[in-house]
Amino acid sequence: MASLPLSPEELDLKELGDRAAGRGIAIRPLTAGIGAEIRGLDLENPLSPEDWGILRAAWLRWKVVLIRDTDISHEAHIRLGRLFGELEGHPVIPHVPGHPEILSIRGVEGVKPTPETIEGFRAYNKWHTDVTFRQKPSIASLLRARLLPPVGGDTLFADTAAAWRGLPDAVKERIETLDAEHDIVRSFGGRVTEERREQLRRDFPAVRHPVVRRHPETGEKILYVNYTFTSRILDIDPSESEQLLRLLFDRIKVPEYQVRLSWTPNAIAIWDNRSTQHYAVGDYFPADRVLERVTVSGDVVSR
Repeated sequence: MASLPLSPEELDLKELGDRAAGRGIAIRPLTAGIGAEIRGLDLENPLSPEDWGILRAAWLRWKVVLIRDTDISHEAHIRLGRLFGELEGHPVIPHVPGHPEILSIRGVEGVKPTPETIEGFRAYNKWHTDVTFRQKPSIASLLRARLLPPVGGDTLFADTAAAWRGLPDAVKERIETLDAEHDIVRSFGGRVTEERREQLRRDFPAVRHPVVRRHPETGEKILYVNYTFTSRILDIDPSESEQLLRLLFDRIKVPEYQVRLSWTPNAIAIWDNRSTQHYAVGDYFPADRVLERVTVSGDVVSR
């Protein structure tokens, strides 16, 4: 593999740009902090070690990368995901028929919203980091646009390392050693039957994660609570937990920490699930929106 440095402190962006240009690859930052668009990669065929090194370095630096106009096969989508690690499914979201590694992202629980369900869909649509209800939440996701509305349906991403850095020092000191509970039922429990809800509780009991995690590759500190799955901060008074979580959830909404991706047909977004949160904008009803996601198995959340 290419020997590109991986830490943001060590990564020379000019060197990365030069090496990319030498391979016919262009990297265009979308904001000063998070998000970049990459052109010139052939994703239908196996990436060379040099191209994979460039993609991976850009992914770690910009946290979410967007590659447009790449009408790849299901097999190529899976192969690309496996470069990042082992793939995993999901206990609730359905998969593409014949491809258990690829989730079908459509409305709520894979079901297109209707006039009767659209408000419920919007109610469940919150900022989140994927599957933090797992002991080892996923490392990355690779989301490909299949069917898009004529307008709307963007996805916002927030840099949770920047959100941590922007906190007041007193808040940083208070939360740095705390843990929080993450629970699948907080989100998916309202979408399923009581019987299925009890099964989810048995299969995925609530887990404990640090409120502030350390990125295992870049070394960055990351704010690691999200509205969708974090139910409470542990070992403190419930009223303080509620107050702190409200403050921390609101930090993700700061525009300076965000990038907004407007989808185009066959675009693929690849994000670092350890250092981002995202929000799918539900403004396109009654049009439809179908995306396909490959998810990379996770690592232990540690300080």
